[in-house]
Amino acid sequence: MNEKPLSEQEIVALSKKHSLFEWSAQSAIDPIPMASAKGSCFFTPGGKRWLDFNSQLMSVNIGHGDKRVIDAIKKQAETLAYANPFMAHEGRAKLGKKLAEITPGDIDAFFFTNGGSEANENAMKIARMFTGRQKILARYRSYHGGTAGSMALTGDPRRWAAEPTIPGVVRIPDFHRWGKKDPEPVAEVLKQTEDVIMYEGAKNIAAIVVETVVGTNGILIPPDGYMQGLRSICDKNGILLVADEVMAGFGRTGKWFAIDHWNVVPDLICMAKGLTSSYVPLGAVGMRRHIADHFDKNVFFGGLTYNSHPMGCAAALATIAVYEEDKLLERSQKMGEVMKKHMQALYEKHPSVGTTRNLGLFGIVELVRSRNPYEPISPYNGTSEETQAVHKVLKERGLYTFVRWNAISTNPPLCITEDELAEGFGIIDEALKKADAGVKK
Repeated sequence: MNEKPLSEQEIVALSKKHSLFEWSAQSAIDPIPMASAKGSCFFTPGGKRWLDFNSQLMSVNIGHGDKRVIDAIKKQAETLAYANPFMAHEGRAKLGKKLAEITPGDIDAFFFTNGGSEANENAMKIARMFTGRQKILARYRSYHGGTAGSMALTGDPRRWAAEPTIPGVVRIPDFHRWGKKDPEPVAEVLKQTEDVIMYEGAKNIAAIVVETVVGTNGILIPPDGYMQGLRSICDKNGILLVADEVMAGFGRTGKWFAIDHWNVVPDLICMAKGLTSSYVPLGAVGMRRHIADHFDKNVFFGGLTYNSHPMGCAAALATIAVYEEDKLLERSQKMGEVMKKHMQALYEKHPSVGTTRNLGLFGIVELVRSRNPYEPISPYNGTSEETQAVHKVLKERGLYTFVRWNAISTNPPLCITEDELAEGFGIIDEALKKADAGVKK
């Protein structure tokens, strides 16, 4: 029986009535009805085109609607739609081997999860099981996921409603403080980190967990020496270094993983999002060989019904092939330089632009009331009339991205064209007039 397609209004109304939307009071939600997507754009049922300047959730890295990945998913569904996690299947075998080839150093064993939060959750468990220690260190300017352990790791205000969280998480200093234009001196941050380790007792600490490049808390790029310094501190104290690459991985910064920019090998690496370009859910936590070997004779106390799901493995293998065939890592580097020029032009034209940051196609524009002294246009964990007005213009012009606190995210698919990039920054240019009105004279 052919049912009449729902209208845009019906899609929104029924979605709001029968499902909960994330991180919001439901009465304030105004979702965009989405019907189809291709490349760097998506479309409403009514045909409105949106330029996806955020790759949905910083995750559709290869772009929308790639037939190569869709065909791989279809083929897998027709052959073997599901196998329980005690089974071995071809996709599981091939994906583990492929990930071992592209992950840093001697990382060559993986536990597959449903997404990034569960990858970080299991990284905590693995670190504790391997070291026999309990404490985990993490930063305030961070987001690691919405499950219990990952939310405990998370430093940003989304953690507050979940407290009290699981015990054992201790904060270390951020390399880039809120409300500051520039990062802190590396030597000072590392010294303060060592102080925390001294006070907490190194022999009690299992791991330090960090987003290699911080995502939704500001696209914070660590200064040279920071990641190397953390690696040295961990080595000295027998602490595992865990790189959360859920958002920064798979070409987003122009490398397979952001940590590759600093030639550092973490002990555990967490991934999701770009692993399948979000065509189907899949995450993973990778580990160095000596950690994997620990579980040869010691029980790995972890499990998920959808661990190594055949559909996810097939999608991941096809997605990784697209990165390679289309040279998307190189494209991210090239287009990142184009993005940098657009950002510089915004800075020179608009006094409301306090600073910009990007590494590859992982970028952000920070808005301020004053450049000197540096004063964000919105408060920490808050908004302002100006940022709301900016967001309204972006939506009216069909540019989809995050406007959070005092910043505009610029994280388009890696397949974006120069014309599309120029289009997006042209819309941001127009919207910034609203922010300029709030700059102190």
